[in-house]
Amino acid sequence: MIIRGSTRSIYFYAVLISLSLAVVFLSKPGIAESLNSTKAVLRTYNIPAGYLHDALIQFSQQAGIKLAIDSAMLQGKVTLGLTGDFEIKTGLDQLLAGSGLQVVQQGGDSYTLTAVPASPNDPVVTTLPAIQITASATNRYAAVSTNTATKTNTLLRDVPQSITVITNELIKDQSIRSIGDAVRYVPGVGVSQGEGNRDALVFRGNRSTGDFFTDGIRDDVEYYRDLYNIERIEVLKGANGMIFGRGGSGGVVNRVTKQANWDPMREFSFQGGSFNQKRMTADVGHVINDVAAVRLNALYEDSGSFRDGVSSERLGISPTVTIKPTHRTKVVANMERFYDDRTADRGITSVLGPRGEVMGPVDVRRSQFFGDPKRSNANVNVLSFNSLIEHKFDSGVTLHNRTNYATYDKFYQNVFPNGGLNTLTDLVSIGAYNNTTSRENVFNQTNLLYSLNTGPISHTLMAGVEVGRQETHNRRETGLFFNNPEITSVLVPLSNPITNAPITFTTRDSGGDLDALNRSIVNVTSLYIQDQIEIIPQLQAIVGVRYDMFEVDFRQRNGPRDHLISKDDLIAPRYGLIYKPIEPVSFYASYSQAYVPRAGDQLTSLNVTIETLKPEKFTTLETGVKWDIRSDLAFTAAVYQLDRSNVINSIVGGQTFLTKGQRTEGVEVSLAGQLASNWSVMGGYAYQTGEITGDILGVAKKGASVAELPRNTFSMWSRYDITPSIGAAVV
Repeated sequence: MIIRGSTRSIYFYAVLISLSLAVVFLSKPGIAESLNSTKAVLRTYNIPAGYLHDALIQFSQQAGIKLAIDSAMLQGKVTLGLTGDFEIKTGLDQLLAGSGLQVVQQGGDSYTLTAVPASPNDPVVTTLPAIQITASATNRYAAVSTNTATKTNTLLRDVPQSITVITNELIKDQSIRSIGDAVRYVPGVGVSQGEGNRDALVFRGNRSTGDFFTDGIRDDVEYYRDLYNIERIEVLKGANGMIFGRGGSGGVVNRVTKQANWDPMREFSFQGGSFNQKRMTADVGHVINDVAAVRLNALYEDSGSFRDGVSSERLGISPTVTIKPTHRTKVVANMERFYDDRTADRGITSVLGPRGEVMGPVDVRRSQFFGDPKRSNANVNVLSFNSLIEHKFDSGVTLHNRTNYATYDKFYQNVFPNGGLNTLTDLVSIGAYNNTTSRENVFNQTNLLYSLNTGPISHTLMAGVEVGRQETHNRRETGLFFNNPEITSVLVPLSNPITNAPITFTTRDSGGDLDALNRSIVNVTSLYIQDQIEIIPQLQAIVGVRYDMFEVDFRQRNGPRDHLISKDDLIAPRYGLIYKPIEPVSFYASYSQAYVPRAGDQLTSLNVTIETLKPEKFTTLETGVKWDIRSDLAFTAAVYQLDRSNVINSIVGGQTFLTKGQRTEGVEVSLAGQLASNWSVMGGYAYQTGEITGDILGVAKKGASVAELPRNTFSMWSRYDITPSIGAAVV
């Protein structure tokens, strides 16, 4: 239930005040000492398997101890990692298990490593050939940590934000092929409709086609993304400007790609279905030696549809190589070539009433196409190169550098019903147009991570810089029937709403209607810093801020041939507080902001002719709870308020009108993981309301409902394993 009016505000701030009082209460030295004096000090660690040398450095930084390390003694030794809550001695012992080493406390917080002494009674040890044992993952749907939300490896319950992770196991179980399918079980996120031809999501009442990322790098061209080379999908809800920069208004989707590693992989899949659906994928990984590994993901799909004349074809290939020249350095290089060709289908048209109002869809066969499927098509060609360099210095500083170069060529053409059915004549109006977009992206991100202690308080610092350039060319052509510039539509009977009339496509540069013929160049320079603070084991905070210098050079090449230059200086802060009364449970409250410049989320037009107009602003207040019921079952709940301000809603009489904006409020609840050893679930419920907070001249009044925002949504996926190799699912 949502609390309305002033009571809601009182409730929200009461939660914030309660958490603030908890900070004061638990920060008092006497109280903190009494809490810690009754039991051994435990810390939460999430150290992955790998080289023992790196794991011990990470442990010493997180535990705040001094650990004398002899690199020669650790050469070539590995560890299974450490995940969970441990005392210092117990955690070190687990990391060192099987290494032949032990830890000795020298006094205070100083420790050293020594070899385990041999006993004269020890039996003679014979080393047998190594064997490899593999087992299926027991934690199918409940992710533990993320590198995306904070740019550091952080437990999900220690991130003050609502996050849903679609794991690789869930992608396989549901045969997910698209972003739209992936967010079906994500509360607070919906799929937008419209003319199609691209992924478009609605994050908490805010529609976007640009807030898509791959490994934290922008992937914001309008097309349908495939998941053949994706390890998992992370959906972060709320304003995300501090981490992702401009955009990130109501949320973002980040796809994490599959990387080459030292786990051999041989996986092939084939799917077949109705309407000649055929899909084949391959995932092959090979270990070259201790230094290098390679991996190849490939896709081919050819499918029909229940719609007349509609089909699609996809082809993708993505090779990856990972190199570890030293135990401190990792280099990952990746390339992807992806091609998608499909019929552009605008669906069934509507019935128009006597005053032109929409009365509902036309009563025809669901397979009926309106327009011409042979001349309605959409295709995209994507070529991208990516690199990651990770290096750990002796000083404890870790460097991450990501570089992305990508080109996109997108074309779509529609011969479609541009007016509904006239019931008096039983005729439908058919129009046509096409659109071409080419974009070239270059982005580079460099992050520095460092952990330190200031007295009893521990810090994980992250500072970074991002530079990027996007050049976009966009052209639209209007369809002229019978090569007549005056005829932009034809009438066809409902009994046969397909047109074979000749069409000439041209870019109109005069008259009342101008077609786009644009070029935009965007340069972005970003600086950001973040501190994850552990005040006491029960209380953590995240404080960060980002500065973006966003410059747009926009040129309209037809009509009045406008040339506009827009520059925005954007500052996006983020504050979060996490309180953990017990280790598996965290309560959090957060405040975050994001901005969308006037170039729009696709940068293909400037929305105004006044360069100095401020960008749209998004502000999120959120509070919630995260509970790891077990290591393989996670429950989350969140209450949020998202305000969108400085919105351009209409242009009347040549004037641009700003409105106060809109406000969205909601409650989200989700559950992911295993209810039992053979029963896995994923899903949630969302209750959302949204209203316009100011009059929109000629469009809507203050208090009108926000579009594309259902009040109640519920979805749940449940899989039950009858045997280890046979399972059944209920949606």
